[in-house]
Amino acid sequence: MIFTQYWHSKLFILSLAIFVGTLLWVANGLSISYKEALIFYEERNLLHYLTHISTFIFGQNSIALRLPFLLLYAVSVVLMYKMTHNYFKNENDRLLSILIFMFLPGIVGASLLVNNSIIVIFCTVLYLYRYKVTAEHNYYLLALFLFIDNSFAILFLALFFYALQNRHNTLFWVSLLLFGLSMYLYGFETSGKPKSHFVDLFAIYASIFSPFIFLYFFYAMYRVGIKGNKSIFWYISITALIFSFLLSFRQKISIVDFSPFVVVTIPVMMKLFFHSLRVRLPMFRNKHYVLSYVAVFLLALNVWVILFNKPLYLLLENKENHFAYKYHFAKEIAEILKENKIKSAFSNDKELDLRLKYYGIQEDKRHLISLKPLKTYDKKFDIFYFNKNIFSFYYVNVTHKAKWF
Repeated sequence: MIFTQYWHSKLFILSLAIFVGTLLWVANGLSISYKEALIFYEERNLLHYLTHISTFIFGQNSIALRLPFLLLYAVSVVLMYKMTHNYFKNENDRLLSILIFMFLPGIVGASLLVNNSIIVIFCTVLYLYRYKVTAEHNYYLLALFLFIDNSFAILFLALFFYALQNRHNTLFWVSLLLFGLSMYLYGFETSGKPKSHFVDLFAIYASIFSPFIFLYFFYAMYRVGIKGNKSIFWYISITALIFSFLLSFRQKISIVDFSPFVVVTIPVMMKLFFHSLRVRLPMFRNKHYVLSYVAVFLLALNVWVILFNKPLYLLLENKENHFAYKYHFAKEIAEILKENKIKSAFSNDKELDLRLKYYGIQEDKRHLISLKPLKTYDKKFDIFYFNKNIFSFYYVNVTHKAKWF
């Protein structure tokens, strides 16, 4: 058994190291988006300070911008791996469960973007890991979470229900107090014309998990709720899931407020799957195997598209229809301008100006770059992906032109 655990641990570490290396390579190819640029330059929150600390140490580049979130992703995976020690009877089950968690499209996407999702996932996993190790609730951590993000209201509410069911008096009152404070400080958006977004939300969850895995996850939460052992993991995920769907009947919700609490229950889902598989005789397991192969294939396909999505531009007539368009081209534009000794410029797109600022292109009214075709221009620059011209922009030295379009 010790021998098996040793080699599974080695395989886990190797898999995580290779995948984090892949994420670093992907991060280097992403440009800062306008929303991320706003966080970096104008907002004053945890995301702002994390990105500034990272870029101060490693320089103002694409990897440094996303490095804090990649590190939080890696630590979250390690904590989840340690937390599932002795949870599964078979080490193969444990490793596969962690790999599923590691490769979930929603978690992979969160690790590459400047957003709160991976921070919330890390904090939740940290809390659950400490609870497993000590069998005690850390109220200091819960109090700290109150000031990190508004979405922790879901965690407080889940802990309230868990405490109510299991008669934990201290946790009951602390979670109720923290939930009330969170609602007072942040609240949840409930304005707007009532309109159902249930189907849209279901599709978003399917994209976060991959379709088949989410369907089985949905079934697993129901099955555990009816017949299984309702652990703290289950309470956290089911609370987030139910409340997100209830709110979606009236309004469009922010999925980042709920999804981090849903994905942490992957080990519960996987344990139910392996139990359901092994209680059947070998000749009756084929259906389970086929469905699991399809689910893993779709998961791998989803992750592949997230990581290596630039070839999709070859299939699209309008590049702006690409799901990652807002994370592309700004870095390439800045590099082309610098290669042509243009260190400052302004554009007819104010969002682009702020994005270029991150890469060292300061605003300068003497040099115009346009994403739209101009009647007259000094230079036209093309950006090629796979030998196909995907993106073009135009440069004008305004001081030499009385009229440029």
